[in-house]
Amino acid sequence: MKKIGFLSFGHWTPSPQSGTRSAADALLQSIDLAVAAEDLGADGAYFRVHHFARQLASPFPLLAAVGARTKKIEIGTAVIDMRYENPLYMAEDAGAADLISGGRLQLGLSRGSPEQVIDGWKYFGYRPEEGKSDADMGRRHAEVFLDVLKGEGFAQPNPRPMFPNPPGLLRLEPHSEGLRDRIWWGSGSNATAEWAAKLGVNLQSSTLKDDETGEPFHVQQARQIRVYRDAWKAAGHTRPARVSVSRSIFALVSDMDRAYFGGGRPEKDSIGYIDERTRAIFGRSYAAEPDKLIEDLRKDEAIAEADTLLLTVPNQLGVDYNAHVIEAILTHVAPALGWR
Repeated sequence: MKKIGFLSFGHWTPSPQSGTRSAADALLQSIDLAVAAEDLGADGAYFRVHHFARQLASPFPLLAAVGARTKKIEIGTAVIDMRYENPLYMAEDAGAADLISGGRLQLGLSRGSPEQVIDGWKYFGYRPEEGKSDADMGRRHAEVFLDVLKGEGFAQPNPRPMFPNPPGLLRLEPHSEGLRDRIWWGSGSNATAEWAAKLGVNLQSSTLKDDETGEPFHVQQARQIRVYRDAWKAAGHTRPARVSVSRSIFALVSDMDRAYFGGGRPEKDSIGYIDERTRAIFGRSYAAEPDKLIEDLRKDEAIAEADTLLLTVPNQLGVDYNAHVIEAILTHVAPALGWR
């Protein structure tokens, strides 16, 4: 395990029981948690994107703000639903956020999953082409985004521009060199993992995937990662591939930890349907004393296959407690798993 970061969904609710009661709270606390995580030595601060929900939605102002407040930590998403995105405008936003952070952006993209509303992308002005699905549209948006990140000119310049142009066709600005190599694809199946490898993007695999074999989640996820790495090698890419997996992991080192997460019942995978056709398997959570946690995590085949672990955090419990959750893993668990 080379890198460990956190992943926040940025939930907020006006409930008195929540420590994150508004969208402003979610955004400002996300920045503060990234700063705290960097101070603790964590490697990454990642954020989920959901539309029409009381969660984080517009990633680039947040990523730019985190980049301006931090110096070393990787800053990313897991994931941006590409069905909702204008890939050219997104490339400008991503280039700006990456330059502000000094080249630390790690953008996770996806074709999307079920959202709060039916066909939410249509309200953003997007519809699939005739004969194509919304998933096809999301993947097509991603391909266009990746293409323009190469920084090659494609737009015909105005012969009488307001400002002087460089010679040749024009590209989008600002362009951030190297960002194309720091794009990830959030994959829920072996087939899309293979597609991502051929495209030359890194792989993010979360706590759910298509139930393709009936085996335990971590076994299926480990196989997905091996499929990806084999396809990457076959495609002949020259740079090393990166793979992240997400997990809910809590080291019980205080009475508060035990009150929140020490339920005593053994965690196990669960089965559900993310739409009317797709049977999915949801990976278990981990909560135990550090020694037991290390023993359990060593049996997780997918964690062993990945190079990056993203810890999903209960952001509504506040910045201080979430920093404690991260610190407990980094201090009491991560070194035994080979981190640093």
